[in-house]
Amino acid sequence: MTGVIHIVDDDDAVRRSLRWLLESVDLQVLEYSDAVSFLTYADLTQLGCVLLDIRMPGMSGLTLQGELASKAPDLPVILMTGHGDVPMAVRAMKAGAYDFFEKPYNDQLLLDTVTKAIEQHQQRLSEQAQILTVEQRRTRLTRREEQVLQCLLEGEPSKKIADRLNISVRTVDVHRHHIMTKMQVVSLADLIRVCLEAQSH
Repeated sequence: MTGVIHIVDDDDAVRRSLRWLLESVDLQVLEYSDAVSFLTYADLTQLGCVLLDIRMPGMSGLTLQGELASKAPDLPVILMTGHGDVPMAVRAMKAGAYDFFEKPYNDQLLLDTVTKAIEQHQQRLSEQAQILTVEQRRTRLTRREEQVLQCLLEGEPSKKIADRLNISVRTVDVHRHHIMTKMQVVSLADLIRVCLEAQSH
């Protein structure tokens, strides 16, 4: 598993310490001293996670988290907090942060959490790629095949679809075969599952 850990903290010593820890287990690290430079230079589409300090001059960590929620909602954010920031960290968790750590943090626990965050992000990226593939395949359907597919997704049998679209049952079955071929599925159950999963995201 590869991925980039983005450290966003205005404290040089904290960034150096985190970089040393993460690189000691062969993780790739990028550093940013403020939120604006992170938003300017970071690749938000890349596999990884963000280690984010809550209190920073200029744009705060919580404000940056809000930006990420709209720009890259699946990118995991792990907050680094001082003792007095715990209530803010809890609010951030409720707003979608992956986890938070009080300074000083437990090194092994932080490494384990980073690893799990990247695994979660990898799963989300895979799901997104699968959804995009389903949507791309669906664009290959003809207008009539899309109508038949809509009926199938509503649970209608071939006879009812035929009556609704004013075509023969045989024609419905031919369309269904073409739909399954274009969508690259082997059964009606698979067809319905992939389409509903794509629609639910």
